[in-house]
Order: sequence, then C-alpha cells, then structure tokens
Amino acid sequence: SLLSTAGLVWVAGVISVFAAAENFDIQASLATLTILCAFFAVHYLLRRFGHTGDPYILPLTALLAGLGLIMVLRLKPSLFLYQAAWLLIGLAVFPAVAFLARRVEVLAEYKYLTGTIGALLLIAAILFGVEIGGNKNWIIVGPVRFQPSEFAKLFFVIFLAAYFNERREVLTYATRRFGPIEVPHLRFSGPLIAVWGLTMLMLVVQRDLGSALLYFGTFTIVAYLASGRLSYFLIGITLFLLGSVILYKLFPHVQTRVDIWLNPWADPNGRAYQIIQSLFALGTGGILGSGLAYGFPGIIPEVHTDFVFAAIGEELGLAGTGGLMIAYMLLLARGFRIALDADNPFSMLVAGGLSVFMALQIFLIIGGVSKFLPLTGITLPFVSYGGSSMVSNFILLGILFAISETRSRHV
Repeated sequence: SLLSTAGLVWVAGVISVFAAAENFDIQASLATLTILCAFFAVHYLLRRFGHTGDPYILPLTALLAGLGLIMVLRLKPSLFLYQAAWLLIGLAVFPAVAFLARRVEVLAEYKYLTGTIGALLLIAAILFGVEIGGNKNWIIVGPVRFQPSEFAKLFFVIFLAAYFNERREVLTYATRRFGPIEVPHLRFSGPLIAVWGLTMLMLVVQRDLGSALLYFGTFTIVAYLASGRLSYFLIGITLFLLGSVILYKLFPHVQTRVDIWLNPWADPNGRAYQIIQSLFALGTGGILGSGLAYGFPGIIPEVHTDFVFAAIGEELGLAGTGGLMIAYMLLLARGFRIALDADNPFSMLVAGGLSVFMALQIFLIIGGVSKFLPLTGITLPFVSYGGSSMVSNFILLGILFAISETRSRHV
C-alpha cells in the first residue's frame, strides 16, 4: 500500500509535466510504468524468498526516486531515460545486496582489504580524476564516467566499523587527559591523522569540499559511536577547521567557496551566480510554489544535479521541500533504528556509519543550496541526476535492509 501511494505521486507528477508542456512522451510514460512495476517486483521477490527486513525502506526510496525522476523530466527531459536506466540498475542491485549482505559481519575479517579498496578508489580520483563542474572527482573510461568517491564510501564505512569495533575498549579507556579533553593514545591516533591528511588532499587536489567534509565527518562520528567519547568528535572537527583555515590562506579555489558563502552579493553575476539564483528560486516558491513546470529553475546552472532542491523549492514551495525533508528524516530514522536493533556491534557500526554518511550528504547539499553552509557540489541522494550516486545509494540501502533482518530473525 505504501508503494502504491508513492506510485500515485509518480503518476501525478509525470502527468503534470506532460500537461504543462502540452506534449505526451510515450517513452517517458513507458519508462515510468516499467520502474513502478520493478519496485513492486523487488518487493514481491524479497518477501517471496523470505527476506523480512525493514518494510519502510523500499517505499520511502520509491517516493524519493520518483520525485527525482519527475524533476529530471521537468528540468532535463533529454536525460530522463538515462536516469531511469540507472534507477533500474539500482533496483536490480538492491535485492542482490540484500541477499549477499545477510551476514555482513563476515566482512569484518576483511577490514584491511575493504579499507585498501576504498583508499585506492579515492586515490584514483585524485591521480586520474577529470574536472567537471569545478570538482576534479570524475573518472572517464571510454563513454562511461563515474565518481569513485560514491563507491569508496561503502568500503570506507565497513573498514571504520571493523577497525573501531576491534579497538573499542582501547579507544574508550586508553586515553590521556589534557585539561578537560581526553585524547586517544598516540598509537591509536594514526588513523585519525591519516584520514585528516587524505581529506585535506581531496580538498586541495580535487577541489571537492563536499567529499572532504563527508568522509572526515563520518570518520569522527563513527569514532564517537564506537567509543562514546565526545572529545574524539570535537578533536576531529577542530582538526578539520584548522586544516581548512590553512588551506583557505594557501589555495584560491578554497577562498572562492568560502567568500561566496560569506558574501555572494559581492559578485552576483559571476562566481556567486548559482547561489544567488538558488536563493531567488527558494524565495519565489513561497508556501505552495509556482506549480510544477511553471517556475524558471532553468536559470540556475546545473540545476538538475547540485541545485535540484532549489528547483523543488521554487515549483513546489515550502510544502514540497518540507515533504522531501520529512521523507529523508523517516528514511534516516529507519537507518538509525536498524543500527540500534542490530545483533552485534560490528553490524551496529556499519548501519550507523552508513546512516551518518547519508545524513551528512543530505545536510551538506541542502545547507549549501540555501547558503547555510559553503556550497559543496555533492548530489542529493535519489533526487539529483547521476548514475554513480543512484547505484551506490541503492547498495547502501541493500546493506541496511540486510542488517535489519537480523532483528526479525532473533525475535
């Protein structure tokens, strides 16, 4: 019934776009129906083969992905079929991961392998990345381009969960006190310094503030989840801010991001054009918006990727953006509930780490578009256009779904 409700939103949105354009696209219509049927097929297969995971994950994802497809159809009709294809690939991957990850605790034995793969993916983007949209975080292989950081996050979280789970007692008790602050023993501060150095390198070479914040933020929060010591989180944030201040003084592209955030009106038609138009779009939308396909979000460059939230705000208003954020909050709440109900510490840290990563991603992109935070240039999960983000987030949800089954198996 929840999938049916999400399906009604899909149908209403697609019909509204067709009506406004006075053009019925048979290919887009068939693609929409195909994907809706695929969601129901995945639900049936999971239940048919005994998967008893969280029942809210798939309907909430259908709602978010449906809104994303509607906005792509509205903003970039030429990319609609590509986004639909990536969504179908993600849907095919989801049940496969849900089946394979039912014993996710086995991955703890391969923590250094997963950590190495994650690091290699990030280093590959640093060494061989191509700059697109101001960020050097794309790899191009023939006709295919993808973002390694979108897949590296999965290996990164699994490594962190295994590492911190293995050293939980040491992180909790092997500390030194410097005034009111407790810090880990120098032997166990190495990973913190290494991840800090890697994120600073990403910020300098890739010009990717978003990924640097995501990875280091996730690291510090998972360290807090594992140890229960807030000082680790505070130390991590202090290190990142200190590194950012130093890089601000040394590198012009970091200065540009921060200056635009502090005062976009200093250059409204140049470097700050995107954020200025985003603020106008959000302000124009009001409570109920101008109506789907009756706004002017196309004025914003790359609106279908980085600034899709601004387009939703203009055409669906505060009601639309509020509904979107509630859907995200519900999905994240399910993720953290899965972590709390996990039957072993490693699974708990994996589910918590993945949920933290998604929460930070949502927070950073919405904060950037609304000028609450510096603009980061990352995607809004399931809503922004992008194949790498779509597939990697379905893998993430597949792992969460698999972990959620452990509770039902032990009830």
